[in-house]
Amino acid sequence: MRTLAALLLAAAIATPAAAETILINNGRVVTNGAAGIIENGDVLIVDGRISAVGANIAAPRGARVVEAHGSFVTPGAFAAMSEVGLSEISGSGAPNDADIEGNLISAAADAGNAFNPEVTAIPVTRIEGVTRAAIAPTANGTIFDGRGALVSMSGAPDSVFRDRAFMVVELGETGAGRTGGSRAALWPAFEAALRDAREYPARYRSGQGGAVLNEIDAQALQPYARGQGFFLVHVESATDIRHLIRFKRANPNLRFVIHGGAEAWQVADELARSGIPVILDPLVNLPASFERLSARLDNAALLNRAGVRFAIAPAPGSVDAHQARLVLQLAGNAVANGLPWDAAFAAVTRGPAEIFGVSNLGRLERNYLADVVIWDGDPLQVTSAPTVVFIEGVQQSLTSRQTQLRDRYNPRNRRR
Repeated sequence: MRTLAALLLAAAIATPAAAETILINNGRVVTNGAAGIIENGDVLIVDGRISAVGANIAAPRGARVVEAHGSFVTPGAFAAMSEVGLSEISGSGAPNDADIEGNLISAAADAGNAFNPEVTAIPVTRIEGVTRAAIAPTANGTIFDGRGALVSMSGAPDSVFRDRAFMVVELGETGAGRTGGSRAALWPAFEAALRDAREYPARYRSGQGGAVLNEIDAQALQPYARGQGFFLVHVESATDIRHLIRFKRANPNLRFVIHGGAEAWQVADELARSGIPVILDPLVNLPASFERLSARLDNAALLNRAGVRFAIAPAPGSVDAHQARLVLQLAGNAVANGLPWDAAFAAVTRGPAEIFGVSNLGRLERNYLADVVIWDGDPLQVTSAPTVVFIEGVQQSLTSRQTQLRDRYNPRNRRR
C-alpha cells in the first residue's frame, strides 16, 4: 500500500496542472495596452487565456477567485536575451551548452535542441516573475553564433514554443576579430555568407562549395538570408549601427534586431526611421571597449524619446547571461536614469514579445495567453517579489532549489 501511495503521489507531481477558470480580483492591473493601468481591476482567465480585463467582473460559476488586495497584477516578464536553460553554471564546462568551439558548426547551432527545462535556473527565474525568454548559443569560430529559440519558464517538456526564431550574428568588434581582425573583411564575409545561403543547395551539389560557409551552415542560414527570419545583430558603436542601417536600406527584404547598441543614443533618430529595434542593457555606461566609448546610462531614455522600439536584457557576453530574472532589475535602473516606468516595464514584457513576433504575449488583454503575475510591491523594485505566477493559466510553484536550501538551513525552522 505504501508503494502504491508513493507511486500515485509521484504521478500527481509529474502531471502538469490543468488550466482553470480564475478571477483575479481587485488588483492594480498593468494591461500594457490601451487601457493602461486599471486601479481596482480584475482579470478573468479561461482555458489558459485572458477572457476579460476590467472592473467589477463577476466570477463565473465554478471559478476560483484569487484576491490581489490592490497589489500589482501584470503580464509575466519576457527576457529578451538569455542563456537560461543552456547552462547550469555560466562559464562552466560539461553542463554548459551555450558555448560552441571550433568551425564545424556555427550558423547551424540550434539553441532549441540544447534547452533543458529541468535546470535549476528555470524555477529560480520563474519565481522572480519571468515567464518567457529568448535564448541563443555563442559560437566562437565564425561571425554566426547560431539559431535562437523562444522558451517558457514552466519547466514542462514542451517549453520551447518557437525554435529557430532568429539567427545571431556578430557585426562589431567581435565579428571583426573572427574575420582577420578588421571590419574591412567582416562585411564582405557577411555578404558572401548570404550569397552562399541563397544559392544553397545548387552550388554545393555542383561541387563548387561555398565562398565562406560549409554546407551545414549554408542550409541553416538560408531562410534568414531570404528574409524568412531575422538576424539578431551584435553591434555597439554608432558607426557600426549606421553601417547596418545602410545595409538594411540596400537589402529591404532582410530583417535585423540590434543586441547591444551601447552608442545607439547617438543615432536614435536614424534608428527610429529605419525601424530596427534595439535590445540593450541600461547599465552599460563604461568604455569597456572601443565600440562602447560613448556608452551612457540614459541610453534607453533617449531611444524611447526618439521613438525607437527597444527591449531590455543583459549585455552580450555578460557574466549574467543565464540569469534571465535580472531583466526586471535592469528595467528599474533604467527608470532611475530617466526612462518612464510604463516604458521600462513594457521593455521587459510587451516589447520583447513584439520584437520576436509573438502576438499573444506581453499584454493583459482579451485572447492573450494568461502569463500573469501578482506582486507584493512595485515589480521594478528589487525588494518586490511575486506572490502568484500563472503561465498560460496554470498556477506555478514558487519553490526553487534556493528556497529549499533557505528553508532547510534557516535557524528558525530548526527543532528546539
